[in-house]
Amino acid sequence: MTPAARVDAAINILDQVLDGQSAEASLIAWARQSRFAGSGDRAAVRDLVFDALRRMRSLAWIGGAATGRGLMIGRLRDRGEAPETVFTGEAYAPAPLTAEERTVPPDIATAPAGVRLDCPDWLLPELNASLGEETEAVLDTLRHRAPVYLRVNLAKGTPEVAMSRLREDGVEAEPGPLSASALLVTGHPRRVQNSAAYREGLVELQDAASQAVVDQVTPHARGREVLDFCAGGGGKALHLAAAGAARVVAHDADPGRMRDIPTRAKRAGCEIEVTSAPQGRFGCVLVDVPCSGSGAWRRQPEAKWRLTREGLRDLNRLQDAILRHAAGFVLPDGVLAYVTCSLLERENGERIDGFLAEVPGWRDLGRRRFTPLEGGDGFFVALLARS
Repeated sequence: MTPAARVDAAINILDQVLDGQSAEASLIAWARQSRFAGSGDRAAVRDLVFDALRRMRSLAWIGGAATGRGLMIGRLRDRGEAPETVFTGEAYAPAPLTAEERTVPPDIATAPAGVRLDCPDWLLPELNASLGEETEAVLDTLRHRAPVYLRVNLAKGTPEVAMSRLREDGVEAEPGPLSASALLVTGHPRRVQNSAAYREGLVELQDAASQAVVDQVTPHARGREVLDFCAGGGGKALHLAAAGAARVVAHDADPGRMRDIPTRAKRAGCEIEVTSAPQGRFGCVLVDVPCSGSGAWRRQPEAKWRLTREGLRDLNRLQDAILRHAAGFVLPDGVLAYVTCSLLERENGERIDGFLAEVPGWRDLGRRRFTPLEGGDGFFVALLARS
């Protein structure tokens, strides 16, 4: 595919996303219908779509319209490229610019804050209350592609060994921030899952801040039975097993999300028990609750635009219910770890304050918030113990 044809494909996919379809579903459908598109084409179109979604408001301003065409016109102008050179109508290129599309909008510096920072207007006060003077810097970071991090399975090797093994398969990596097990991929990230280091369970894809969260939990999990109550794909469960937990049980309200855990655990050389109905009590219970995902908007930009006030209130009610339910699985001398990948205090400290005020017999062992300014995604962890 030519660069112009890739832009045309991205326009069509973006229009579907703007109509309510998910980006992943739209990309998959396009790839199935476009057998002529090679792996490089698919990756390039995906990058165009996700870059536009991360910066949807600012690119729509620069491009003159909140449409697939407007976003791609805005992206070209933002990069200092003339849209007329791509929008030619020749071969598989997008149709030529209209007179209206040729009109250059006012400078983005004059746009409202929500447009400049690519944030819904209603969320700005929430983020300001949560992040204070870091708000603009954090939002600007979320407008750009996230780095790729790996977690070294320290039960199988050291970071130095992992970097050497990755290099054999053409993947360049260096020590990452926030965690001793984190590696930052600096070259050829798409080769990771075909590398021997990945296939043999020496490394796993996991954000650096996510690893740092587990590092906070590890002293309370090492040598104990652990319940990962909202396990999802099992990344944190695998990390806890590698960090020395005596037994790890994974649970999720949607069992289908855990279907890959047995395969991942076998590759990592550990055992994870998967259950839809956990029994008994545990020395450590990790509850990574459903949340807005605001700390990971670089990876899931659609979530930023689809979150609503009512949706956030629904998440808060669900978070409270899960936290209270999970607390019942904690041994008298155990620890409850509450985790989100959110930057919003409404989902973080306020939920913990409410729990401590309403549920007797618990105390706060400490809280830690990570923002994208530290290198990884945005995360929050609070550790609670029975009084």
